[in-house]
Amino acid sequence: MDIPTNADVLCDGEGCGRSMHVILNPVTKEMTHVVVKQKGYPYAEWLVPLDRVVESTPHQIRLHCTKEELSHLERFVETEFLEAAGAAGTGGPYMMWPYSYPEYGFIALEHQHVPVGELAIRRGARVEATDGHVGRVDEFLVDPTSERITHLVMREGHLWGQKDVTLPVEQTDRIEEDTVYLKLDKKSIETLPAIPIHRG
Repeated sequence: MDIPTNADVLCDGEGCGRSMHVILNPVTKEMTHVVVKQKGYPYAEWLVPLDRVVESTPHQIRLHCTKEELSHLERFVETEFLEAAGAAGTGGPYMMWPYSYPEYGFIALEHQHVPVGELAIRRGARVEATDGHVGRVDEFLVDPTSERITHLVMREGHLWGQKDVTLPVEQTDRIEEDTVYLKLDKKSIETLPAIPIHRG
């Protein structure tokens, strides 16, 4: 199963949002959730367990739930409003990049709800070989029986042109927020066998 990010998501056949991140356990390489951003206001983001995914193609994910059921899942992003006071000693407005806030008011802080011990990986996460940057994650290949990620796919923006580069997940050294570190150097990656990917 190919789990894409930035793909259309359907809830019981009706468009309900887009996939933004995948959540995985960095130790077991098991994918646990897909983050779905709601279509339309208030653009909430929801943690959708992988067992709700019925079918997945590179451009679309079908879920076994209604829009109403989606809205009752755990939120991925929570917004907290904190009261803002003026900068010490200035008595006037102060700056917080990229916005200017008045002396009194509220600041909105967003927190991502990632399950303990897991990581949120998005499309475009950096891929680093032992000897430097090689590309960015485009897709994940998942074994549907075990729900484990078997390969990371770099399709564009890598050193080897337009061909798919499929990286076996056992060749990952570690995964940190927005960066995948490999055990391989660039030359070893170039000699990896191509894995055929069926895209519906």
